[in-house]
Amino acid sequence: MATHRKQVVLVTGLSGLIGTALRTHLDPARYELRSLSRRAVDGVPSHRADIGDLDAIKPAFAGVDTVVHLAAAVGNPPFDALLHTNVIGTYNVFEAARLAGVSRVIFASSGAVITGWERAEPYLALSEGRYEGLRDWPMITKDTPLRPSGLYGASKTWGEALARQYSDAHGLSVICLRIGRVRAEDRPMEPREFAVWCSRRDVARMIDRCLAAPATLRFDIFFVASRNRWGYRDIDHARRTVGFEPVDAAEDHRT
Repeated sequence: MATHRKQVVLVTGLSGLIGTALRTHLDPARYELRSLSRRAVDGVPSHRADIGDLDAIKPAFAGVDTVVHLAAAVGNPPFDALLHTNVIGTYNVFEAARLAGVSRVIFASSGAVITGWERAEPYLALSEGRYEGLRDWPMITKDTPLRPSGLYGASKTWGEALARQYSDAHGLSVICLRIGRVRAEDRPMEPREFAVWCSRRDVARMIDRCLAAPATLRFDIFFVASRNRWGYRDIDHARRTVGFEPVDAAEDHRT
């Protein structure tokens, strides 16, 4: 009987919120997970290194099919942290993947690359939970001009531009995921999150769909969110291209 080789997947930030959800979701019969982080992850082969150090992380990429790059400085950290982790670190991950002959990188971008549109209507009303008179609105798609909010969002636009460059120049398959608001509580906690929330289960399902996507998918950008009645980020493109179908809905948590 023929056996299928497991896909070897290296995850940066595996111990984080999304990484933990992914580890819970993925079928161990299909995927062999490895971790790259500063700390070892119990039960997973771990390479301990700082992604800001290219030479130190290179050994982690040997024999890897796909890299899922989740590690990032998030929120509103000092610029030095963003530079070290989100700019230099992201370059190092792409470069190490190229040098090792990795087939695909799945890059955790962020909805923060377009959140600046929430300064303008109707997205301002949606983010503030003011729904009166709203029937439909133009969805923000991957082709909408970037409008990052804060330096964190700007750092993620760098990652997306780098992804495009590595795909074009080096033939690396790269998928950028503009992930919505994922919480430890796994539910919307404020009005804005009814527009941008993403459950842990849905983000893990989306990454799984990207791991299974055909090699012919050379580059793309997808928004990742749950089924949000008041959402303004287009998930139809992900549905059509990789079969992403969110199973959770923000309104289910309305009290």
